[in-house]
Amino acid sequence: MKMSKRYLMIQKFIQIFGTVALIASFFLMFWLYRLGILNDSNAIKDLVHSYQFLGPFIFIIIQILQVVFPVIPGGITTIAGFLIFGPFFGFIYNYLGIIVGSFILFLLVKIYGRKFVLLFVKEATFYKYEAKLETKGYENFFILCMASPISPADIMVMITGLSNMSLGRFLVIIMLAKPISIIGYSYLWIFGGDLLKSLLS
Repeated sequence: MKMSKRYLMIQKFIQIFGTVALIASFFLMFWLYRLGILNDSNAIKDLVHSYQFLGPFIFIIIQILQVVFPVIPGGITTIAGFLIFGPFFGFIYNYLGIIVGSFILFLLVKIYGRKFVLLFVKEATFYKYEAKLETKGYENFFILCMASPISPADIMVMITGLSNMSLGRFLVIIMLAKPISIIGYSYLWIFGGDLLKSLLS
């Protein structure tokens, strides 16, 4: 696919921004840990009470943006939601943000096609997953990816946007499968970290 110079410049900028966002996210997590927000339940409660009404709204917007523009590490924001808002509201806010973001991302790919996908996905990765669209069991593969806490979910949403899957079917799949991946990912990191500490101590 032939790309214009302007397109290639935007693509390069997004790649650089993605790398910077990844590094910045790890520094942010370290900073929050040093402040005691990530390892002190009272500090987390104080943070939530300080932004009782605005906090959830801002968090949902962040989750939508990290799905629509998949350069921000979604796993970090998902875990942050559970740690800051607790297991129940953390799940609700994560779920709302991810579902709305996935809906918008799917529509953007339907409208702009491959060029939009290739802004965020390397060509080799793109063609690897695009080839799976031709396989008979692609829908089952997509469902499995949406339910898995370790799959490249945003890439799969974009690739699926290139298929003939209807918006209604897409929404049904992600609304039913996403709770599994959200809970699985959060518990994998939260309790996996505790298990790692116990093994190393």
